[in-house]
Amino acid sequence: MRGALRRLGAPWLAAVLSMGAYCLALALHGSYPLGPRSRAVNDLGNQFVPFHARLWDLLHGTANGDLYFNWSSGYGVPFLADFFTYLMNPFSWLVGLFPRALADFPVFLVTLLSIGLGAALMTVLLGLLHPGSGWLRALLAVGYGLCGWVLNDGFADPMWMWGLVALPLVGIAADWCVRRTRWVAGTLLVALAWAGNFYTAAMATLATALVLGVRLLTAPPGARGDRLRAAGRAAAMAAVGIALTAPVLTVSLLASRAAQPAPEALYRHRPPPLYQLAQLLPGGHGLSPAPNIFIGVPGLLLVAAFPFVRAVPPRVRVGWYALAAGVAVSFVWQPTVLLWHGLALPNGSPYRAAFVLSGILVMISWLALAHRPRPRELAAGAGLVALLALLCRDQGAVSTATWVLVAGGGAATLAALTALTARSGARTDRTRTAVTAALTGTVLLGSAYTAFSVTAARDRIAWFRPKTTLTPASLAVRAGLAGRADWPHSRTDPGPHEFANNDPLLLGGEGGSYYSSYVPAVTARTLQALGAGWYMRGRHTLSFEDPVGRAVMGVGSYLSAAHGRLTAYRAPHAPLLTVRDGPPPAAGGEPSTVFARQERLLGAAVYEVPRLTPGGGPVPLPVRGGWLLPPAPLPAAGRQVAGPDTAGTVFTARCAPGGVVVWSAPWFAGRVGGPGGHVEGAGKYDITAGAAGELGRVPADGRVTVRVHGQGWQVVPEHAVGCLSPRRLAAAVGALRGPRTLTVDGHRLTARLPRGAAGRAVLAVPAVTGWSCAVDGGPARAPESDGGLLAVPLGGGAGRLSCAYVPPGLRPGLAVSGAAGLVLAAVAFGGRLRGRSRLRPSKEARA
Repeated sequence: MRGALRRLGAPWLAAVLSMGAYCLALALHGSYPLGPRSRAVNDLGNQFVPFHARLWDLLHGTANGDLYFNWSSGYGVPFLADFFTYLMNPFSWLVGLFPRALADFPVFLVTLLSIGLGAALMTVLLGLLHPGSGWLRALLAVGYGLCGWVLNDGFADPMWMWGLVALPLVGIAADWCVRRTRWVAGTLLVALAWAGNFYTAAMATLATALVLGVRLLTAPPGARGDRLRAAGRAAAMAAVGIALTAPVLTVSLLASRAAQPAPEALYRHRPPPLYQLAQLLPGGHGLSPAPNIFIGVPGLLLVAAFPFVRAVPPRVRVGWYALAAGVAVSFVWQPTVLLWHGLALPNGSPYRAAFVLSGILVMISWLALAHRPRPRELAAGAGLVALLALLCRDQGAVSTATWVLVAGGGAATLAALTALTARSGARTDRTRTAVTAALTGTVLLGSAYTAFSVTAARDRIAWFRPKTTLTPASLAVRAGLAGRADWPHSRTDPGPHEFANNDPLLLGGEGGSYYSSYVPAVTARTLQALGAGWYMRGRHTLSFEDPVGRAVMGVGSYLSAAHGRLTAYRAPHAPLLTVRDGPPPAAGGEPSTVFARQERLLGAAVYEVPRLTPGGGPVPLPVRGGWLLPPAPLPAAGRQVAGPDTAGTVFTARCAPGGVVVWSAPWFAGRVGGPGGHVEGAGKYDITAGAAGELGRVPADGRVTVRVHGQGWQVVPEHAVGCLSPRRLAAAVGALRGPRTLTVDGHRLTARLPRGAAGRAVLAVPAVTGWSCAVDGGPARAPESDGGLLAVPLGGGAGRLSCAYVPPGLRPGLAVSGAAGLVLAAVAFGGRLRGRSRLRPSKEARA
């Protein structure tokens, strides 16, 4: 028992030191939860806090939908792939233990606890690579838990932080293959790594395969068959372990294939060699992308000393250094960049796999320390570190903190390691304890200062300015939305995306905003074609901002950010499910304007769509389908202007008085002023699409004047303006027949239809793959599409409709997982039988 506790002491020490150093750094910087400054930079605020708020809703049974389907975002989208990708880190599930209003705190715990567990498991793995002091292994593992990747990349992506855990997990399993033991347990470790986050687990598995290859190739000469058997066991272990998590892979793969393509990502240039080498030095944050790999001063010093440690066989030194160099080069060569990222160049940092190199460097540092390097060998390593710092002194990643850490921390570390590894009998236990304590303090304070300096440098960059998510203002909005909820009779849309890119998940309601790598292409293109906006080429959809778009999607209440404050409005709306006469319109002949597409789904003509005529200002050039607008001249310096819309080209049109002027030019960038309002367009084909928006009312004389000021050369469609009749819209909505009752439960819905319902039922949900519907208890069939929305043929006299959604890829994934489970059970049962047979005495022995 005492031995087991002693073995657990080193991993616990690594966890406590790494988490303590990180918390100390946040307290010094004043970052949440140890200060007032938000941590929610970039996607942490826009995606991951809202997704964890959604997980809270699922755990507490308050979500509109379930794991299969999310009714809150994008007017209804699949959810299981999001769950597998963003919320499978086991620490994410702690969110259910806290109040929803404090969801920021468990999201912080995901990062903190992943750091601690990753450092603890790395301590265990180092002991398997080579025996030695558990305390010293723990100190080196702290450098892994707070490596450059964690502080620069992983901290803002809670799901990626599981990669920090996955690397030592898979490494421990691979070591068991070398020792020819615990195949079943190792397979479960691989499955745990892949289930927590398959993206980073794939990187960890590839890195572990390379490490295993080096270990087998540099092992003492022995039977070739033993090496092949170890490699074979590892391959089988990885295959079965990954297969156990097959639903994660199959569902996510098919969802990714069905997703809206991301903006094209290009690997433009690799960082210069010195800039990349500078990433080995702790404490800085460069402005140019590069693999963030530093592991702290103790680890760096030992990695530099490793080539000089004579106690390590030359083939081992060459093999491990070649591995580290090869992995470093693979991070900056496009074919291998693709390999690390699943053959798809990421839309963002192309160095997301950098944590595996940090792990390899920590392993090298332990191999150096475990062989007790001599003082001159450590001194040679210190000389290399000094030379590195000198060569990289002008690089952007080198800061004042770097010099403090390398000079001050390096000197203290060198002295402590020299004292600990000196081959002298004069050293007493008391001296060793004092030196170890000093080294521990150096590691703790150095790690905390590194985390503080990197965080401070990063937060000075405008692009990394944190968002505020769950604030008194957002909580008040959430309460207001809950008070107006009328689901599933109508949607309550949180509207203008004031708090996060996933406001419906953060605040509640059922809106159009949805930011995810899995936005279905059908969803993005359908909503954009009907007048909603998007960002990131449709990977972030927005809510409708015009009356007809809201009516078609059943939005009965929405928020609008007018005059700097959020205001709630009611709106005429169609039922979520409507019964229409006849079949859907034939495919082909897509209407050319947003107004015509909206009218087709509404089933009535509600717009006048006049042709714009130039009427003043810079003269536009006629082009096919519209006008090419020259840049409007800016007012001269010091010139007073009458208002915001006194510059630009004027267009005129004629409509019936009293109508609502709606502007639709999705790819236009600039300012558009109308008779009673204005729209700010930020369009850029096909990256950013502006939503159709209101410009006021048609004056009594019927003359509509629109003043357009473009940002650079812009194209204005000839039918960019539609004049909406509120009376016709109200009549069209009133004429639509809804169901007698409608029940939505998770990923299922059932409806009792009006008597004698015939034709088709149209559900105001984008027609994503995975739905099946049955009429009057008949066979379930895939629904059709009506203008991009789900449509179910009813035949004649239908009385009941039931639909269900099942994520594509789930059933085959479960079949593969079940088969892998049978293999694992068979191996476990066979191993148990073999163990019993070895223990059972033979007949001769009994005789």
